[in-house]
Amino acid sequence: MTHDPGISQSTSLTTPLFEDIKTPRLDLVPVTAESLHCQARNGPNMRAELGAILHAQVPDSWPHENWEPHVYDYLLNLIAEDSEAIGWCRYLMLRDADGEGRILIGSFGAGFPKAETRQAEIGYGILPAWQRQGFAVEAVAAMLPWMQTRREIAAFVAQTFAHLRSSIRVLEKSGFHYVGAGFEEGTILFRKDCSDPPLNSP
Repeated sequence: MTHDPGISQSTSLTTPLFEDIKTPRLDLVPVTAESLHCQARNGPNMRAELGAILHAQVPDSWPHENWEPHVYDYLLNLIAEDSEAIGWCRYLMLRDADGEGRILIGSFGAGFPKAETRQAEIGYGILPAWQRQGFAVEAVAAMLPWMQTRREIAAFVAQTFAHLRSSIRVLEKSGFHYVGAGFEEGTILFRKDCSDPPLNSP
């Protein structure tokens, strides 16, 4: 396995809860109640309104296939229960090469670690035009260290389907290992222990 080059492991360690996390190519922007309500209403100008909130271009292909309507209610309830959830759910913004603008290309989300296992489950989604370019790996590499500064976490887990080879490849590149059947029917489970050495270690 190889570590995605150029990812700063220190950036996320000092980023406050509600501020953007920056990687070489991306801004990871907190998902807020305002942005969720905008999408849940799904009005005729939703993408323009969301773009104004995020200070970004929102493509016609947004949202990605994993951003289903029930996600809005789930995240709104999560934020209402604990405002820290805002930092654990992020939009992925690709910055223009000249740094003058950015475009919404995907999302990253994680649940708080379970009290009994200290495992935190992660998920991600990228719009088709930007898949297979390392953006999900870049986001995961930035978010995992950041989350470990917020809560006591023993391991990260992620569910996917056996036929989703690109999703599996993201997890493998991020240091996750297959462990068996997932929590939901038909899924498989991957795990990364926080005690594992960094991917760029000898």
